[in-house]
Parts: sequence; C-alpha cells; structure tokens
Amino acid sequence: MRDLVYYAELHRDKDGGYWVSFPDVPEALTGGDTKSEALDAAVDALVTALGGYLEGGGDIPAPKRRKGLYAVPVPPLVAAKLALHVAMRENAVSGRELARRLDLQETAVRRLLDLGHRSHIGEVERALAALGLRLSIRVETAAA
Repeated sequence: MRDLVYYAELHRDKDGGYWVSFPDVPEALTGGDTKSEALDAAVDALVTALGGYLEGGGDIPAPKRRKGLYAVPVPPLVAAKLALHVAMRENAVSGRELARRLDLQETAVRRLLDLGHRSHIGEVERALAALGLRLSIRVETAAA
C-alpha cells in the first residue's frame, strides 16, 4: 500500500489567522489563529474527511507528493484502518465475510473500519492478516 502522507497548503486569512487545505482531499479544511494551531488541527480535519470516504464506501484519495507544502502523515491506527478498507475493496470482501473469517460479529468489523473508534491495533492487524496482508510500521526522520 502507498504511504499515507498527505500534503497541506497553509493559507493566510485576511482576518489574520490561517487556514489549511489538502489538494488531494478537498473536504479537509481547518484553521487556527497561528500557523502552529492551523497545522495541528490539520490532522483531525484530514482524518475526519477520510472517514467520510470510508462511510460512503468510496475509494481513498491517493496522496501526491507536493513540494513546498506541509507533509501531514495519517496516524498509524488510521493508516491501518484505511489499509483494511482498501484491501477489502480490492479483494471484494464484505464486512460480513470478513467477520465470518475472523469469527466476529459484523458490528465488530464496522468498528475496525471506523476511524473515530479506538480499536486495538492488534485486531486491525489480525483483520489484515485474514486478507493475506501484514502490517508494517516504518520510522523515519521528521522533516524540519
């Protein structure tokens, strides 16, 4: 699966604050009084917008590397849940079928796909394994 780092554009508001947009996820908009506040809020706006794609059953927008913009990585648990959604779509596996494979109720699978639900990463990892995938985490130097 691709890296889930989206690029945010920081805009100066005419009233003195800042607002953030994501070219690849136009539904993700937020702002703040300072650059720092606006960029801190960007993660929540991005996760909320991506959750809307999951709820609608649509494809997750692919992030494109964009020079001069701020890199905003998706939190690890959210990335794992997005990977699960993509894998289910690519393999035409329904929530009911995944629940059967995992010996869970279908509502438990829905929670695994809910970006707002604090699932245990091990359960998402187990669901990915049921689809023939494994979770891998990479640590890298943060951008200055």
